Amino acid sequence: MTMTVQQPRRPLLEVKGVKKYFPVKSPLGATLQQVRAVNDISFNMYEGETFGVVGESGCGKSTMGRTILRLTEPTEGQAIFQNKDLFGLSEREMKPMRQQLQMVFQDPYSSLNPRKRIGATLEEPMIIHRMGNKRERTDKVMEILQKVGMNADQYYRYPHEFSGGQRQRIGLARALVMNPKLIICDEPVSALDVSIQSQIINLMQQLQRELKLTFLFIAHDISVVRHISDRIGVMYLGQMVEQAPTDKLIRTPLHPYTQALLSAVPATKPNEVRERVILKGDLPSPLNPPAGCIFHTRCPYVMDRCKTEAPLNKEVTEGHFVSCHLH
Repeated sequence: MTMTVQQPRRPLLEVKGVKKYFPVKSPLGATLQQVRAVNDISFNMYEGETFGVVGESGCGKSTMGRTILRLTEPTEGQAIFQNKDLFGLSEREMKPMRQQLQMVFQDPYSSLNPRKRIGATLEEPMIIHRMGNKRERTDKVMEILQKVGMNADQYYRYPHEFSGGQRQRIGLARALVMNPKLIICDEPVSALDVSIQSQIINLMQQLQRELKLTFLFIAHDISVVRHISDRIGVMYLGQMVEQAPTDKLIRTPLHPYTQALLSAVPATKPNEVRERVILKGDLPSPLNPPAGCIFHTRCPYVMDRCKTEAPLNKEVTEGHFVSCHLH
């Protein structure tokens, strides 16, 4: 009797040791310091899943997403997509890869050209990549507009004629016209009303099932991230301090920072009592991060070794990684 050995899933995207530092220069041009916006981040993403990244404002989430797509050039590391290191490609080699990698931005209005009709904006990526003729491009845009819940006649309107929720649907449509494999969503619902947020998230989940999309979903609201994500990574001061499947992270958060984020989510069940974790102090500056564990200046469980020794990123249980001396 022969036994079938199950092969491990191959990641669609492997992010390895990615760093992005921004130089702080003197008036004469000399580099004085470096802002460590993203500091040695690693994770994998698998086809068809949503990987959520959560953390407070200024922790480097958006910079990480833009760096992976090379909208800002990386300082160090690798982003391996379909067996190709994106960071090692020339601009010419990177161009066809951009058809597979798209982004939805936080502010839908500033990411749309106010002088262009929506139809022209959505057709522009296809013109750049020489996809189809005029008729085929128009038909494709009409089809995508209907997929995201818009009417075909809105093809001829300008961005200022739409509400915030409609503009975000247009931003999503612009990403979809290229038939991508991976879409990076940079806080796509943070500027919207709560009722509109749920509509956009439900739409994204529906499109993911229909089109077999993979999402990197960046947000600062962990209650939104837990609703849409299969796995979650928690970022603090440019580093990923915890990663786990969503259910496991919500049920048993290991890092004190994750515990604090979850304690801030309002209770949704009657008689549900949560212990509120209050973090003392302000977020340290990425210009001068603390020695040892980057979280020790605000951690309620700080030990002496935390102040001098940086914790390793360890797999505590299957698929649950944490950087903390408590584990």
